[in-house]
Amino acid sequence: MSAPDESLKEFFPKYKPPIRPRKNTCVGLGMEVMKKLKVLEKDFPGITKSMMLVSCDENIQDLVDYATSSPGPQGFLIETEKDHVMVAIHIKIGGRHGVFLSDLGYHISRVVTVMDDRCYPHTGWFIQSDQPHCRKEYNYQLNLQNTNYIEWHERETRGSNVKERLSLIYVARAYLTAVSVTEKRNLVWDLRSLLARDPKGNLTAGIYFPLKSKTTEFTMFFDSNSGKQRKKLKFETFLELQKIPDEVVDEVEQCNDQLRLRDGELLSILQRLATIIADDEYMAELLEVNNKIVQLSAGT
Repeated sequence: MSAPDESLKEFFPKYKPPIRPRKNTCVGLGMEVMKKLKVLEKDFPGITKSMMLVSCDENIQDLVDYATSSPGPQGFLIETEKDHVMVAIHIKIGGRHGVFLSDLGYHISRVVTVMDDRCYPHTGWFIQSDQPHCRKEYNYQLNLQNTNYIEWHERETRGSNVKERLSLIYVARAYLTAVSVTEKRNLVWDLRSLLARDPKGNLTAGIYFPLKSKTTEFTMFFDSNSGKQRKKLKFETFLELQKIPDEVVDEVEQCNDQLRLRDGELLSILQRLATIIADDEYMAELLEVNNKIVQLSAGT
């Protein structure tokens, strides 16, 4: 608990975030999948010791510079954001080295196989999601300059516009500060979401919104009897529960059920969010903490 007059800037460095069941970021999801995979120990002796959380730096600007400056990320401890984690297992097939990757944080519904020689059973490019408005394709491959890293390439296609992104996953050693660094960093991330997905990783229902100095609304989507619904709703609508229009309550309840929450839980979450968003002083502090982390990672 923080002191009553303690600011977020003072409280945040001391806070030790818990990993909460059913409220997981990539860190909690990685821990959960490792826990569940332990049942394979009988059939695959040694798998429990082989599993590890590994760190990922997203949006790499200069691949060669990053990968060759040092054997591992220690040279970038100040100027980096360890903002994502996943599970890795090193494997050998007929003497050939490879890595299994499980990334539930990015809702990848398959185990990706990365072989050093990029030959079978190397996964290669695959379609992660294919929606009418957006198609995402992923590819994972060993970095040739530094075999401690796996390159994660993302290709996003919207109509004729194609955007590419590169991330680097450090797989030489386990990432030991996932909770104290990555989980904590995600607490002040400036995009918030609560989502449900089907077994293939496709979005089915949820809410999401960016955090800005003047955030006023969020997007809610769900399936209804008349098809897929996507609504933009004002946070202020939820400040007083008794004043929320009946049709909005009905839509929130439909989304609530598809998120598999307890009765009335989403409505309660939205009411608490509306109160937080309306607190200009707190929001300014939160965005300042996030910006400080971004500046540190950029070395500015």
